[in-house]
Amino acid sequence: MHDLSGHAPGPPPSFEQAKNRRQKARSAGLDPNHWYAVEQSKRIHKGDKVEVKFLGRSMAVFRGDDGRLRAIENRCAHRNLKLTEGKVVGCELVCPYHGWSYDGEGRATITHDLFGHKSPNIRIASVPVRERYGLVFLFPGDPELATTRDIPMIPELEGPKPWPHVIVQFECPGHHSMLLENVSDFTHGFLHRKYQPFYGTEVLRCEDMGDRIEVEYKSKIAAGRFQNMFINRSESDCDHMLACYDYPYHWSNTDNRIKHFLFTLPQDDNHNRHMFIFYVRPDTIRLPLIGARLPHWLVDRMMKAQRFITLEPLLGQDVWVIEREQAGWEKFWDRPAPELSPVVRAFQDLTIRKWESYLASRNAAAGEASCGNVIAAKELVR
Repeated sequence: MHDLSGHAPGPPPSFEQAKNRRQKARSAGLDPNHWYAVEQSKRIHKGDKVEVKFLGRSMAVFRGDDGRLRAIENRCAHRNLKLTEGKVVGCELVCPYHGWSYDGEGRATITHDLFGHKSPNIRIASVPVRERYGLVFLFPGDPELATTRDIPMIPELEGPKPWPHVIVQFECPGHHSMLLENVSDFTHGFLHRKYQPFYGTEVLRCEDMGDRIEVEYKSKIAAGRFQNMFINRSESDCDHMLACYDYPYHWSNTDNRIKHFLFTLPQDDNHNRHMFIFYVRPDTIRLPLIGARLPHWLVDRMMKAQRFITLEPLLGQDVWVIEREQAGWEKFWDRPAPELSPVVRAFQDLTIRKWESYLASRNAAAGEASCGNVIAAKELVR
């Protein structure tokens, strides 16, 4: 029974308790057995350490004196203090309490008196970490799978002369599914009417391809008056977009000229970090009234400037609205929520399906381990 304000009775349901598509999508996690962008490389210098969370799991990322990144469980095995409260010494992370230090494999070194004990073999979990495209990636799932699943390839950013690009990083209160739906929902242009990043909402194709959803849109990109002045539309009108929810990532390609890649980090049930990389073919950008081809370096600087002029203010509107959507969800999660977009429904179905698959595999692995323990115990009894 609702109170006088109409609020739902109690918090939103868990994934196991959810009764419909929306409730399941809003309570699903993301499969940890993928590479997740967690920070920009330039923000972690030698001697720096940062805490990173994935669905509540705390990990410590630090850069040693050799310049290499390492990632381990953010917990001293002794008294469970966060290691990110300590400091980096050489290529190890040192706990501030007793000075226990940990290398990149999670092996502990104890420097104080052992009171006659042999040096114990203590080790905490390490986490696979890599750098690519100016981002730091972690693999929070099964470390063995990290060798078989790669960071997504972005060919345009490879090589000695990558396309002009810019990274936009932001924190976003709200469930991760809300932003993934936001980037697929072209009917929310009203929110961005000041900037008009797109104009038109026609869905030409929405296809479920197993682990990905491909969508084709007829929509003019960078349609705002200011942005439009800098787009060279002589080759194409930049109005045909292929967008893809390539689980757990999202990317788009507009006429092979304007592209983006989105990496989402679910920090917990309702807080996320998002990394957008926006990149353009160099001849896509022009100076108003001139039309001459600009040098690569100038286009790159113009892209960097766009981060402050339009991209961050534009995405700030999405952060603002998703924070409020989350608040509304927590109060009215049991109310009917009509969804008209087939794209949003397809995205939700993929999120649900992949989370169900992960849970099934995790439960199966736990069952096998339990059986193994029983067998081992019986052997000991014999």
